[in-house]
Amino acid sequence: MKKRRLFETAMHGLFLLLGLIAVGFVLLITVYLIVSGIPAIRRIGLIRFLFGTKWASTAAEPSFGILPFILTSVYGTAGAVLIGVPIGFLTAVYLSKVANAKVRAIMENAVSLLAGIPSVVYGLVGMLVLVPGIRKLFGVPDGSSLLAAIIVLSVMILPSIIKVSMAALDAVPKEYEDASLALGATPIETYFRVSVPAAKSGIAAAVVLGVGRAIGEAMAVMMVSGNVPNMPSMFESVRFLTTAVASEMAYSSGLQQQALFSIALVLFLFIMLINACLNFFLKRNKEG
Repeated sequence: MKKRRLFETAMHGLFLLLGLIAVGFVLLITVYLIVSGIPAIRRIGLIRFLFGTKWASTAAEPSFGILPFILTSVYGTAGAVLIGVPIGFLTAVYLSKVANAKVRAIMENAVSLLAGIPSVVYGLVGMLVLVPGIRKLFGVPDGSSLLAAIIVLSVMILPSIIKVSMAALDAVPKEYEDASLALGATPIETYFRVSVPAAKSGIAAAVVLGVGRAIGEAMAVMMVSGNVPNMPSMFESVRFLTTAVASEMAYSSGLQQQALFSIALVLFLFIMLINACLNFFLKRNKEG
């Protein structure tokens, strides 16, 4: 009995230590970004930095306005979520509740493979297939655009949404569905009016993971978006917050490098704000 209690105490302490280490890393990253990003914002000016529409960091008279990057990231993430979430959610419902065991096994393996594909491969396929396709289909000079980035991101967030939503739907007690069917509801009504509401928190977590993946992606987006600091337009080359940092950090110095750290700080705060809003609405729905 004493050995078991000692073992449980040791494991509790280990889990606590690992949790504190994870929190410590988050705090360390936060402090580093604040310390590195604030000086440029002070020199440039917060309003000019956040709401300036021109980014020319290497010009004789440099400009450091990141509004195009912010709006592009917002539009790109929103577009990816609008496309990817319905597809991923409905796929999860089908695999969890409708598909037979053989079909589910095959499609689960395909989803897992989709999750394991590196970002650069998504970008390469998008650059070689999607970009020329958009150019021919819509008759635009260059297919590298916000639309291409949205389509690539919507595909990249599918595995997270499907797998987490499936796990949440599989965890719904079968008694809930049996009771609904016994009361005369059809299987489809049962799935969408009983199973889905019962798995609401898990599905919402899947959406949060998808949003995080869409906001934080850099390499694939850089390869298909054109990486030009324009104001966002569906068929023009654009630059995201992530790609702005990745594309210039290697050769940056002085104020330019500090401004890139400021962009990273804005991106970090942007992700925290989205997660906080989603968690707020989830808690309010639970209390309601």
